[in-house]
Amino acid sequence: MFEFIAFVGSAAATVVGYVQARAFTTEKLRYVDAVHRMSIPILAGVGAACVAAPVVWLLPIVWTGTAVLFGAGVATGVASGAREIRKRIGAG
Repeated sequence: MFEFIAFVGSAAATVVGYVQARAFTTEKLRYVDAVHRMSIPILAGVGAACVAAPVVWLLPIVWTGTAVLFGAGVATGVASGAREIRKRIGAG
């Protein structure tokens, strides 16, 4: 039962990270040119995983992979948001 709860928590953290990062990128960072660099999604994902690691360490049910999946969700969200911005302005 605890494994299922951990799986649901990990999946929820990944989805929330993706959705929030994509929304933030498309709404707040649409005029920032640096968001279009290839390294920015990776930096955002690593930063999110580093911030989530202490929180995951304190929770007994979820595992370390949750922080990694959260970081991956944030990274893909930032990349998707940047791609949406480029599509809106017609730059590729």
